[in-house]
Amino acid sequence: MAEREYEIGSAEFQVLKALWHKGPSTVRDVMDHLHDRGRRLAYTTVQTLLTRLEQKGFVKSDKSGLAFIFKATLSRDRVRKSRVKKLVSQLYDGAAAPLVLQLIRNERFNADEIEELQKLIEDLDTDTKRSRP
Repeated sequence: MAEREYEIGSAEFQVLKALWHKGPSTVRDVMDHLHDRGRRLAYTTVQTLLTRLEQKGFVKSDKSGLAFIFKATLSRDRVRKSRVKKLVSQLYDGAAAPLVLQLIRNERFNADEIEELQKLIEDLDTDTKRSRP
């Protein structure tokens, strides 16, 4: 099955991130979360963004109470995978290794991340040796 590309605008993405962080939330909860992070959006703007995300199928709402409760239906991991796949396709013609090498050369990693990278490389090396005739 092909990985779906998720078209999410910047402001929509911030709202979705708020839902991932807080869990099911009202419009006011999402707005307060965004305000706490320096993103000043009006209540009606947040409401519009949540409605737009719901129309796209990325959020669902529970309308049974006084205030609507919104919940992300799209996981952070799925969005990451989709966006990385699009980035690799656009910038590296579908080859992931150059992106990985670029990140390793230009970004800082903590000790745990380095250890995980080393383990992944060892696993790749083992898999490569096994698949050779």
